[in-house]
Amino acid sequence: MTRAAEPDHADIAPTHTLFGRMFYDTLWVLCRNLGVALFGIRYRFADPLPREGGLLVLSSHQSHLDPLLLGLVCERRLSSLARSSLFRWGPFGAIISALDAVPIDREASSVAAMKTVIRKLRGGGAVTIFPEGTRTRDGRLGDVQSGFALVAKRAGVPILPVAIVGAWECWPRTRLLPLPGRIRLEFGPIIPAADVAAMDGSTLVALVTQKLTELDAEARRLRDGGAAESSPRRAALTAAKSAGRRRATESPAGEKEASVPVEMPPSPPEEPASPAHPPAPAAPLEEPSPPPPRA
Repeated sequence: MTRAAEPDHADIAPTHTLFGRMFYDTLWVLCRNLGVALFGIRYRFADPLPREGGLLVLSSHQSHLDPLLLGLVCERRLSSLARSSLFRWGPFGAIISALDAVPIDREASSVAAMKTVIRKLRGGGAVTIFPEGTRTRDGRLGDVQSGFALVAKRAGVPILPVAIVGAWECWPRTRLLPLPGRIRLEFGPIIPAADVAAMDGSTLVALVTQKLTELDAEARRLRDGGAAESSPRRAALTAAKSAGRRRATESPAGEKEASVPVEMPPSPPEEPASPAHPPAPAAPLEEPSPPPPRA
């Protein structure tokens, strides 16, 4: 029996076959419903997820569920890294190729692995990297390694930090199979490519470490029943409405304030794992009632 030939990894830009698209969409629907039922998945985005262009997703690493969880809550196909030896067996190689896995040869140098990821990002793909380098042993965020900084700067792409909590309790390293539980994913603001390029490696690592630490703490607080904090955009919208009402009540008698809609970018709501619905547009400022006519 002959072994399947090693796939050509030189060109790894996203090219999805009909089988790949159908398989991915079917698996996405099935796993999403299963994930909500078993793990009560909840998630929240601070910024809208870019629909195209290279994107480096940096996530905390709690369990084997993490790549699946990220793929289920993102309305964009994400690629994760996989050992190149997994592609050698035909059927399994076809499956993980359909799921956009990026082949990495662990026996080769780390530079070769970085070049593979950079080519994927420059080709417009979204790639997930776990900067801790391995799954957590105790459920807490580990030390962030610096390898991602070179990848992000060379590829010239933005960074999306995300913290996952609860997956370790569902499937720790010492357990053979996962158990039901509650899992939450908290996505932070996107770090623009221009900011990534302007920072040196150590500054970028420090920033990502800070963001992941803050997101991890917020995700744990919300998972344990804490109320979601008001985002800066929602707070600005509320302040603008209050100021408009004050101006309306302070207007001289007989004058009428113009009703002007306050256009602010909507704040992303806390989302369960179900298709998102766009928030309703902001309501216009209220007009004061005109004074009664004099006798």
